[in-house]
Amino acid sequence: MSDDLVGKSALVTGASRGIGFAVASELLRRGANVVVTARKQGPLEEAAEQLRALGYSGKVVAVAGNSGEAEARAEQVAAAVAQFGSLDVLINNTGINPVYGSLMEADLDGVRKIFDVNVVAALGYVQQAYKAWMGEHGGAVVNVASVAGLRSTGVIAAYGASKAALIRLTEELAWQLGPKIRVNAVAPGVIKTKFADALYSADEEAAAAVYPMKRLGTPEDVAGLIGFLASAESAWITGTTIRVDGGLLATGGI
Repeated sequence: MSDDLVGKSALVTGASRGIGFAVASELLRRGANVVVTARKQGPLEEAAEQLRALGYSGKVVAVAGNSGEAEARAEQVAAAVAQFGSLDVLINNTGINPVYGSLMEADLDGVRKIFDVNVVAALGYVQQAYKAWMGEHGGAVVNVASVAGLRSTGVIAAYGASKAALIRLTEELAWQLGPKIRVNAVAPGVIKTKFADALYSADEEAAAAVYPMKRLGTPEDVAGLIGFLASAESAWITGTTIRVDGGLLATGGI
């Protein structure tokens, strides 16, 4: 087990369940103190208690708030610095997808909300982290994108477009913020979470059959990669988006 994150602190957005919860657990395993965020106070506090019960040495602080609101982002970042004295790692995991199907019939307010949460809020968190700590001391940022940002789906098109924008944002930030701050992204395939339930629950076997690995991903599959990208083990990796997709895009399909 790496101890690269001992004495460091991290902020993980959207951490009450799924990928975000698994990432928080992985960072704790690596020795970090972690601030977890989510919109709803109750589920977030339950998640924080579950993380504390894992018994790792790092501390866990829960700060609820809507990531789409600048005030909430500022409060969450400030809490990390106030509680732990630093903010060394930022994981932009929060994402929404209220729009499915044809873009010609898409509700534009819904599309606007997708981009505001999936892209603009991610940049807002980086801006806050930069001002509060990383601009002077450095750090690592990992954005959670999607294979839908790398290839068209026809089904979750607006979501995919937002994740494509997040991937480009990752590259721009890596260029602008180096060498002190590394910025990378991960692009998961379908992960077995409540968020992605509509993509596999009707027939999980059929959904998994298109993957060379013949199974869907788990939150832990993604969390392990993010832990690596957050640590000094990846000290010369920045501006990159790494697929964690069970080989899906290698087949030429999605």
